[in-house]
Amino acid sequence: MKKINPKPARPPEHDSNSARYWDERDLEAELRRVFEVCHSCRMCVNFCGSFPDLFGRVDRDIETKGAHGAELLDGEDFAKVTDLCWQCKLCYVECPYTPDQGHEWLIDVPRLLMREKAHRAKRNGITLQDRALGEPGLLGAMMSGPLAPVSNLIQTSRLLRKVNEKMVGISSEFPVPMFAAQAFPTWLEKHEPLASAGSAGSVALFATCLGDYNFPKIAIATVRVLEKNGFSVVRPKTQVCCGIPNLDGGDIVSAREKARINVEALLPLVEKGIPIVVPGPTCSYTIKKEWFDLLRTPEAKRVAENTFEAMEFMDRLRREKKLVRDFTKGYGKVAYHAACHLRAQKIGTPGARILGLLPDTEVDVVEKCSAVDGTWGMKAQYYELGRRYARKLTQGIENVEPSLVVTDCPLSGQRIRKENEVEPLHPMEALAGAYGLPLS
Repeated sequence: MKKINPKPARPPEHDSNSARYWDERDLEAELRRVFEVCHSCRMCVNFCGSFPDLFGRVDRDIETKGAHGAELLDGEDFAKVTDLCWQCKLCYVECPYTPDQGHEWLIDVPRLLMREKAHRAKRNGITLQDRALGEPGLLGAMMSGPLAPVSNLIQTSRLLRKVNEKMVGISSEFPVPMFAAQAFPTWLEKHEPLASAGSAGSVALFATCLGDYNFPKIAIATVRVLEKNGFSVVRPKTQVCCGIPNLDGGDIVSAREKARINVEALLPLVEKGIPIVVPGPTCSYTIKKEWFDLLRTPEAKRVAENTFEAMEFMDRLRREKKLVRDFTKGYGKVAYHAACHLRAQKIGTPGARILGLLPDTEVDVVEKCSAVDGTWGMKAQYYELGRRYARKLTQGIENVEPSLVVTDCPLSGQRIRKENEVEPLHPMEALAGAYGLPLS
């Protein structure tokens, strides 16, 4: 058996619009090549379940079949490794062999496993579980507002959650977000901006599905803080989900359509010089990193280049000495969770830097994964595994002994809420509180 060359004969294909992307043999060859490199390196063994599972499968073939490495892995092996990946992106951040590192091996495990999932979805169809988890925007629009009391009764009923788990595979133990009695778009229509709004320009808010329908206080806090700093806030009414829940399930077609709708909604604002602010690291990552791969258009690239994670935008104001600093209170000891999709954007922890400016506030950054990352942590078959991988985060927060826990990621916040039994805030909520701004 011939040893696999770690250097690709040609660059890996990440464009789902390309025929080569859907070539089964091309995908299998790339999976074996990358898995061979990972097996030799093993640096990421503790990151998630995918890597120890992969290494065990390669070691099995070496010990029992005389393989050199990953050349005997088959479709079942590929699927098992892929399904244990929750797309935190940390292996890409840490890997020394990536395009970002300028290495000739061009390793990108998250995109490769996303491609494998897309192939299976195309062959076998989108699973009922992934369909149920793939439309948080539509679900939120239906279940929030007047129906919120009934919706939340369902969300909190142990019996109904167990039924839902049996039917569609959403864990009855995961603390799924509640639905808001007043959705953020409704609040925004009635909102009277601060007098200072507009003196520094305008921003476009991509509120996220969770900000619109589940955690409107995050979106409201973002509006309040931006207005405090002189910006008027516009929210394109035609914006929809960023598409990452569809990508989690391998549904490239739906993700591409959502990207198209959103680019069409946001581009006119970008062309007017208005930046896009996103209070959610998974969505901001998707806009910056995934929409162009889905669409391959200059318009998608332009939108990506003008998109900022919410606290990234605030930190830019700090660097430009434009940040309003008339804070009225601090928080003491703060445990700041550095969300994986924030770190994957390679912008550091801007929220921690901003909160560190508050009076009587000391910020400790906890760089541990929540093992939720989109929809994976909600799946019944992975719930306990996710809890196990999240223990480092849980313990890291406990070790800080904080008076306040902060995370940019609302779903990580759900994990923290249950495991640490504390009420975490988004950094925009904490900042609004420090300014003395209301969250209603």
